[in-house]
Amino acid sequence: MKKFLLTAALAVVAAFGASAATDGQTYEEVNGLKIKNLWSFDRVHTPKEFQASPICHTRARTAVMAGDVIYVARSEEKAVVVAPGDTVVAAVVHRFDVKTGAELPDLDITYEGRPFGMFLGVNSIGVDNFGHLWVAPYTSEKATTIPLYQLDAESGELTKVADLEKGDVIARTDYYDLVGDITREQAPCKVVNAGTNVPTLYSWFAEQGGDFEGGFDGDTYLDATMFYPETVTEWGYGPFAKILLGEDEETLYNGDLMYVDGFYSKPMLYSSDGSLIDSFEEVDTELWPEDGTNGVTEFKIDGRNFIVYSIAQYSGDGHGCQANICELGPDMTLGGMTKYWQIPADSLGKVSDGGNRIHCFNVQYSKDEQGDEVVTLFNYKGFNGMSVYQIGKNVGGDDPVPPLWGDVDGNWVIDISDANVLFNIILGKDDAAKYNGRADVDCSGTVDITDVNRVINSILE
Repeated sequence: MKKFLLTAALAVVAAFGASAATDGQTYEEVNGLKIKNLWSFDRVHTPKEFQASPICHTRARTAVMAGDVIYVARSEEKAVVVAPGDTVVAAVVHRFDVKTGAELPDLDITYEGRPFGMFLGVNSIGVDNFGHLWVAPYTSEKATTIPLYQLDAESGELTKVADLEKGDVIARTDYYDLVGDITREQAPCKVVNAGTNVPTLYSWFAEQGGDFEGGFDGDTYLDATMFYPETVTEWGYGPFAKILLGEDEETLYNGDLMYVDGFYSKPMLYSSDGSLIDSFEEVDTELWPEDGTNGVTEFKIDGRNFIVYSIAQYSGDGHGCQANICELGPDMTLGGMTKYWQIPADSLGKVSDGGNRIHCFNVQYSKDEQGDEVVTLFNYKGFNGMSVYQIGKNVGGDDPVPPLWGDVDGNWVIDISDANVLFNIILGKDDAAKYNGRADVDCSGTVDITDVNRVINSILE
């Protein structure tokens, strides 16, 4: 009878237990700022749960944090029979709670009331500066336009905003960035893209209340002529362009500056006329990212300016699917920047994503109880996982151990995954040091079957 109850209890916990966990790492305070991992859902920290999730797929390429929700877009996920002989393989957006990583109901994506089955139709997902979600597809080197859609966060219905003309230079496009208001009701809107395997930048701009036109003084594209390293002559595979906000209300959404991170290049900062403003030329080579990984953003806290950039793909030597967080140098320059942290300190994973290249980051700002600024940073690498961090003076980044004894994997729930961690440690398949003392449940100084029994008893209580 007891054996039956134990088996039943473990089955229930396995089915309904939380999927996310903390990364279990210790991050030192740097210059008065701390960092804390709220949760991670990836191949390293929650391998079984992540690999069983539908977001563990090479068509789930991009994700974004918007308000209290994480949105992960997966193209061509669900076969829907619309009518006899008419089946659509539709896109789905998976949702997660920003604070806990708990799964929320999915969004089935539709367009004009019909399941949305465009090839790689939600290749990019993002949020504008007024909280509107948007998606855009991959387009080939034969497509002359890029459809841009607004996504209803409640219904999953798409509304086409524009067909963005590529102009006279037609190249493949993968990933996009957008600032301002996609509805153009409250502000202008700027969209950018770095074409794949060309030196071409695309840009479109719409005034408040207006339609999209070419973002380069009326032109939809320009070819960059300056790169770093200088041997680079085009962006390569899966490049990413990231718009920086302007310094005042008048220029806030003009997109006068943007990063471009290409396959063989490090992140480079360009002006809207194609001039190379800054690069990694003066950056210590120890801080250089490896080739093949693309992703960058900036944030500001406590009067200091920071850059977050992907440092390696799955093939990284000891740091696959990780990012550096650095304070920029004088006058917000890349040269002279100071590294604060590497996230995660271990890894999200080291499994090939099929060559998608992109590594997504975005930030949100808030205040803590003391009135100090807090930055929430979302970190996503397709096919390997995601995590959420908080950065600030009082976030407790020096104490990642949750106050729930028996919660070995740090996900704030005592369940079968904690017992599995202990079994793996006992069998020599895992390292107790990764769990910051949580594996020694009975405080005996060793991890053994007694610790497993304590966890099992907690589950059955």
